[in-house]
Amino acid sequence: MSTTRTLAGAGALALIVRPAYIATEYVVAAATTGGYSFVADSVSKLGEVGCSPAYCSPRHEVMNGSFMVFGVLMAGGALLLARPLGPWVTGLLVVSGASSFATGLAPLDQDATLHALAATPLFVAQPVALVLLGLRLREQSPRLGRALLATGAVTAAAAAGFVLSGDDSAVAGALERLALWPVLLGLAGAAWALRPGRRPAGPTSSV
Repeated sequence: MSTTRTLAGAGALALIVRPAYIATEYVVAAATTGGYSFVADSVSKLGEVGCSPAYCSPRHEVMNGSFMVFGVLMAGGALLLARPLGPWVTGLLVVSGASSFATGLAPLDQDATLHALAATPLFVAQPVALVLLGLRLREQSPRLGRALLATGAVTAAAAAGFVLSGDDSAVAGALERLALWPVLLGLAGAAWALRPGRRPAGPTSSV
């Protein structure tokens, strides 16, 4: 196997394993005290460093570390799969990965403004990347292309709803997860289809 194929395979694997991130949220949430809601509470709350009698996330280091690790997997996987993903999708996913990494370095309760600045690019770049990837793959893999386009639209709407409603919304956690979790599955599915030896036959869009 050539070096290029080996690297592309590693890139695909990096994106395929990213849905495991969801498990880290449950692991961290299980250890919180004071009550945590996946519907009402934001993901960032799991990464808060400070504790009070009302709420504490003793596994905050796991959460913040996962932001960083899975951000690296996104950016690295995209770079290694740059040829089938295309330059625009690759660039947007690298930005998203860097945003995720930066979010892990800026816990919400330490500096809310810095946290927001670090996290915002993720919510913008990911939906756009999914839409562009859907357009790119729509001819060679119509079903996957349509799924990615739909996922991009749903995550964009959820991200807008989360930003507009704010952390105090009764459904903030649900909106944020609707903006984030489907991306994990969508990119994993695309990486599976694009991995060396399994690329669908047909033309590829220049998007």
